Amino acid sequence: MIQAIYIAAKPSDKQQSVDKIDVIAHKGIVGDRHFDQHRWHGQNITLIESEHIDSFNDQYQQNINQQDTRRNIITKGIKLNQLIDKEFHIGQVKLIGTELCEPCHSLSKNLATESVTPQQVINAFTEKAGIRATILNSGSITTDMPIVITQ
Repeated sequence: MIQAIYIAAKPSDKQQSVDKIDVIAHKGIVGDRHFDQHRWHGQNITLIESEHIDSFNDQYQQNINQQDTRRNIITKGIKLNQLIDKEFHIGQVKLIGTELCEPCHSLSKNLATESVTPQQVINAFTEKAGIRATILNSGSITTDMPIVITQ
């Protein structure tokens, strides 16, 4: 299920929580920083499990916010890694998981603190930092929508 949705108009902007997004096939989220960015092939939209964010917070006694991961969709109750190379639906929107969204320098820098090093962030989120997906048809996505595997 979709727990939360975040977008940022520009790469440097803080992500903002929204209840609904409109998506365009193969272009991305209307109003998001990556919309129609051809260099981001396969990154029309990003998703991460809330359970992995909670686990990081518990393991390292942190209190990072979901939007600090810079992912668009926060999920609950679904193993996202199983969606790589699979088609799935969120409402009427069909997507395909394209690749793991492995932790990068930006994520490690954003989440590092005095007590948690960037390398610890990378280690904690390896294979747990979400996925990238390609949007296959246009439509709308709202919070509380289920994710349904179709393939």
